[in-house]
Amino acid sequence: MNNYFEKKLICFTKVAFAIIIVAIAIIITAYLWPISKLQTPVVFERTIIKNVNIVDVATGEVAANQFVLIEQSRIINIDTAQITASDDALIIDGTGKFLIPGLWDMHTHSNQYSEWLHHPLYIANGVTVVRDMSGQLNEKDSYWVGSKERLQWNKDLENNTRVTPRYVLQSSYQMDGEKAIPEDAPNFFKLNTSRQVDSLLQFYKKENVDFIKVYQQLPKEMYELLALKAPEYGLHLAGHKPMFLSLEEAVNLGQKSFEHGRVFMYECFPEADSLKSPDHWKAYFSKSKAKIVHQFDSVQAKTLMRLMQQEKAYWTPTLQTLKFEANAHKNEFADNENLKYVTSVRKQLWWKYDTDHNKEKNLKSEGLSVSEQFFEASKKQVAMAHRMGVPIMAGTDVTDSYVFAGFSLHDELYELTSSGLTNLEALQSATMVPATYSDAIEDYGTIEIGKKADLILLNKNPLQDINNTKSIKGVLLNGVYYDEEKLTELKGFTESAAGSFHMNVKTLVSLLNSPLIRVQFAD
Repeated sequence: MNNYFEKKLICFTKVAFAIIIVAIAIIITAYLWPISKLQTPVVFERTIIKNVNIVDVATGEVAANQFVLIEQSRIINIDTAQITASDDALIIDGTGKFLIPGLWDMHTHSNQYSEWLHHPLYIANGVTVVRDMSGQLNEKDSYWVGSKERLQWNKDLENNTRVTPRYVLQSSYQMDGEKAIPEDAPNFFKLNTSRQVDSLLQFYKKENVDFIKVYQQLPKEMYELLALKAPEYGLHLAGHKPMFLSLEEAVNLGQKSFEHGRVFMYECFPEADSLKSPDHWKAYFSKSKAKIVHQFDSVQAKTLMRLMQQEKAYWTPTLQTLKFEANAHKNEFADNENLKYVTSVRKQLWWKYDTDHNKEKNLKSEGLSVSEQFFEASKKQVAMAHRMGVPIMAGTDVTDSYVFAGFSLHDELYELTSSGLTNLEALQSATMVPATYSDAIEDYGTIEIGKKADLILLNKNPLQDINNTKSIKGVLLNGVYYDEEKLTELKGFTESAAGSFHMNVKTLVSLLNSPLIRVQFAD
């Protein structure tokens, strides 16, 4: 009898071992499996858009029945008279259509698989420029990308060898104190001493980075030194307002842009100083969100907004993140048709946790949840800040939960209008305002002779309804035309990639291998 069971055990062990070996082989094969690449559209030396209505995003006027001549990547002529076409020119019929500048998303996060999972969706949605708010340390990361990758993507765009949006203003890795840095990274990234500040800035200057991404747990003294020394290296600060100093201090120290809709919420209530304690702020915040909403001091907020206006500090509210927190418990929100563009790995390991966590909190509330109230209050502050002259930039926080590359930028424009901005002002937040912020208004942000041909051809007028930014007929990026057929191909490409087994394996392995991801989750 014992021999029988021994044989059974040996047999079972062999089968189990064989299954493990096969599973490992499948995973390795999937990880190494090559991913197909998109072909860029054909390049025409000359492109003519005929009889189109041009939306002037500076004035809100519409110039009817215009002819636009593009040579290579720039707008050469705009005229009411028909422009003579050469035999080799691409002719685009703009009759009854509306032409606007390409849209900018000023808060995104790209990774090593953005070429397949994000870039096609940006372009399919008319998002021609993005600002990536993440980066790397001294070594290439398996998940996050850095300035080297993004600058190469920009070169490939200019050469028409890659389907990618432009990446404007290169970011460092997030500076969030020692806990956010892997132990074996060079010590200067940990910013424990004042001497390390210059080493950090020297490193990122050599990496062709434009700004230091500051995060919420960066010690006050290190933030102050970064703010004072960064301009000496041609760098600026952008990102979160660190918890341990006031917004007034951060603005006066020259931080150029502030991210997320909670900026004023955290500053303008009677016990705001309790959030500035390095030892107690997390515990205090978890218990005080309702108090932050209900005791909001609009007089203090207006004072801070006036300061931001005077110091030319920009605000990117990323309302999509607060919208998710407010609506995670609603089936009509959670059952989003764009989920097909997201890998199962991200949905199950990342988004599901966020959704379940926020859903549980919201369902415990009677009436409007605190998260819903927080969202609505933040929208009111966007309108208030805009009236006070704070420059507002559209941004979404791709790849946060339920934020979809490209698609969510249109949702953000809608939320900005529902906050109180006009359709024109919302358009400006995604065109000329970010172009001005980026010192790129000479080349982008409006439709003018001499500027780069990053353009969107719409079927409907966005000045009448901001949702008309979704009515995309075609996209010109660097003067290259993506027609309706190509835009459909881009969406199908990402849907197929996101649903493939090998892409999910690659994504999972890259996440597990990333020391930066590990410390982020540990914190």
